[in-house]
Amino acid sequence: MERLEIDNILKIDELNNELEFEKATSIYGRLRWMVKEDRSLELVKQHLKLLITKYEDSHWGNEERINDEQIKESDFAEKIIQSENEFIQKRKELIKNKLKENGITQQDLAKILGHRPNYMSELMNGVRPFSRDDIIVLHRLFNIDFKYLVPPFLKSEVTNHIKLTLNELKSKKSKLKLKLTDLETA
Repeated sequence: MERLEIDNILKIDELNNELEFEKATSIYGRLRWMVKEDRSLELVKQHLKLLITKYEDSHWGNEERINDEQIKESDFAEKIIQSENEFIQKRKELIKNKLKENGITQQDLAKILGHRPNYMSELMNGVRPFSRDDIIVLHRLFNIDFKYLVPPFLKSEVTNHIKLTLNELKSKKSKLKLKLTDLETA
């Protein structure tokens, strides 16, 4: 999903699948209210709206062309993005609670991490990913377990590679087993 990171969005001409569509829709929803604080996000928001509309028109505009496989793919993508959004919301609430417990603001945290306040807002709202260093600082500063800071989702290309490799290993009688949910993508 790196393709849909905020710095890349303006470079995208079209969305390629349901997962990208759901991710774009999710980011668009967050940007709608974030634009009020940071007008520089308006161009990104408008471009996302164009990409979303274009995808909807070409993939969902003709009811006669919609098939069961497309609906199944859409439902799966929606489930993944919902899980991702729940993780982001829980992480945000946890960090905000730690800020409050320690008597500092989100702007203070931005200073500590070396970010501008609007950038910090983008991190907290999941519009931008936290860097490795940011996560380590949050862990050490607030004693937050990494499982609450690092999203547990895999990129689809990683998931596909693992599935193919596990199938190859099955023929070699490997005892390695993963549940389908262990291989969910982001």
